[in-house]
Amino acid sequence: MAHDHAHAHAHAHDEHTHGHDHAHGHSHDHHHGGDENNAARIGIAALLTGGFMGVELAGGIIAGSLALIADAGHMLSDFGSLALAWIGFRMARRPADSRRTFGFRRFPVLAAFVNGLTLFAIAAWIVFEAIVRLNEPRTIEPVLMTWIAAAGLGVNIAAFAVLHGADHDNLNVRGALLHVVGDLLGSVAAIAAGVIIMTTGWIQADPILSVLVALIILRSAWSVTAQSAHILLEGAPTNISLDKVTHDLVDHVDGVLDVHHAHLWSLDGRRSMMTLHARIADSAEGPAIVGRIKTRLREVHGIGHATVEIEGDDCAGGECG
Repeated sequence: MAHDHAHAHAHAHDEHTHGHDHAHGHSHDHHHGGDENNAARIGIAALLTGGFMGVELAGGIIAGSLALIADAGHMLSDFGSLALAWIGFRMARRPADSRRTFGFRRFPVLAAFVNGLTLFAIAAWIVFEAIVRLNEPRTIEPVLMTWIAAAGLGVNIAAFAVLHGADHDNLNVRGALLHVVGDLLGSVAAIAAGVIIMTTGWIQADPILSVLVALIILRSAWSVTAQSAHILLEGAPTNISLDKVTHDLVDHVDGVLDVHHAHLWSLDGRRSMMTLHARIADSAEGPAIVGRIKTRLREVHGIGHATVEIEGDDCAGGECG
């Protein structure tokens, strides 16, 4: 009985490996083309933002506008994050090896996490500088400020249009879009500050609207950082319930008596993965059960990569629950 069970488990493992290689190859081909498009669009957006960043920073210094400098700082963050995201896509294409068995597929998530942290730092600096300027008002050239902010708005709209055609389900693309949208709103705030100063002479509008830009940045920072941190911490995908999956397997896969030691996570925000122990009836055939479990996970729950260990009454390691 023990020999038959071990033999069945070995065959189940072989079946799993073959099935996984086939599914993984198809999935890889599907995502590869999408990632090429994402990388190209993020690269173009990085060039647009990086190209105008210096102009906006110089203009902000000359015009004495914190709102413009804040927007340039956000553009610097945009450029850095977009460049890092582009590198992330390139790194993710590198093959797996004996030390990195999943390759670098999680690198884009790490890049998104770093991008989120930089946004927090930039927002904090803007708020600090705004407080200083509220206490010590400085001379501002509103006409120059408004024209440069308007040009920045045009660049941001172009970058947004380029990124809008990318894959919105990709965490790095979402992070890049949030950066650009935040920067776009920053340009709008700088334009508004310039118009207010030109028409009313109220120079406090500049630091006050800069704080508004900082709040927009903080919202983006929290969204990107929280999502990427959840993935890095091996959190379960938000669209899949582990309890529902395990109960579903027991209820709908004939021969499965119990599912335990189940772990569910996402490799990069798109590829869901799972490991589990399944206790089966003595009369059930291990390899067939493994095939049915994998099919159920793939077709019903969208989990394309699963490692299944089959157990009888003598659970592996004596742990059945």
